[in-house]
Amino acid sequence: MESGTPLPGLIPPADPLAEALGYPAALLDTTLDQLRTLIVVRGTGSALQAARLLGREQSSVQKQLDTLNRTFRSLCGEALVGKRGRGKDFVFTPTGEAVVERARGMLADLMDDVQAGRRRLGATLTAGTTEFTLWLLARAWERLAGPFGERGVDFRLVHVRTRDFWSRLDEGQVDVLCGSVLAPAGERAAHGKYDVIEWRRGSPVLLTNLPEDVLPGPTAPVSALARLPLVVPVDGVIAGFFARWFGPAFRERLTVAAQIDDAQYGIALLRSRLARGCMLVTTTLARRVAGNSGLRVVELVHDLEPKLEMVSAVFARAGERERYAAHHPLNLLWEALREEIAETGYPSAR
Repeated sequence: MESGTPLPGLIPPADPLAEALGYPAALLDTTLDQLRTLIVVRGTGSALQAARLLGREQSSVQKQLDTLNRTFRSLCGEALVGKRGRGKDFVFTPTGEAVVERARGMLADLMDDVQAGRRRLGATLTAGTTEFTLWLLARAWERLAGPFGERGVDFRLVHVRTRDFWSRLDEGQVDVLCGSVLAPAGERAAHGKYDVIEWRRGSPVLLTNLPEDVLPGPTAPVSALARLPLVVPVDGVIAGFFARWFGPAFRERLTVAAQIDDAQYGIALLRSRLARGCMLVTTTLARRVAGNSGLRVVELVHDLEPKLEMVSAVFARAGERERYAAHHPLNLLWEALREEIAETGYPSAR
């Protein structure tokens, strides 16, 4: 018999089945619940705190830790966790730290697979939205609440910030996204990587408390932003305009009167006169707050490249909807959003 040829009836050592059959019994007796407990103990530092979070008795948590310690002493010669003394946090051994990290990844991967299966079967659907597009999803939900409820669809809504926009969709954390992105004027948003229902395009405007001798109206060139005091957001689509016009280090090149996390706070700041300057906002927001607020709206003339637009749209992963039947929740939501957008009078999507 040639060297390396398996004996009749034996599984080749490199075969995945042989590997699965060769795991030690002690390792196989370790449960996912025990690993979760280990993760919670690592996060809280003690069996008492872990027990409170898990809704268990401290003795139950300690028993699981003792079991895990015995198991890994027998497997590799080192326990996972030990005590430092009364009132002090547990200390994790190198093996314990490695097992905690592995357990976190394994449980997360399993949960991802479960969610992917539920999504494929239409048991769950997750939609993400920014603050300013929540209304659209709410109107679409009015059409779907009844059918989804009858079918038991677990519909979830998450708030997505612009900085996490594409990662949430690409990583499968959401199935549909409603929000606004930057695009070159006249070009498709998202470069064809996603299915898109576009409902609005527009350029931002300046909302300001500056006197007209400092910032005349009714228009101003984009290049004028280089000499004006600005209220700028930490991140998001508006920050993206500044970055594309003046470079990633625009905060160092421009005069930043204030930096904000929220547009409403920026508006309140300008109204209070604690900050004097202007902020870039959407036309819709500017119309909502101008007038009685004492703030002026100044239209921007695009004299810098690239010429950009803010595109409000609904996005889904390209081709995913085609893999599902028409009655799948993803397709039902997509069509409900399309109908709502059509009723607003804005162009429907490609």
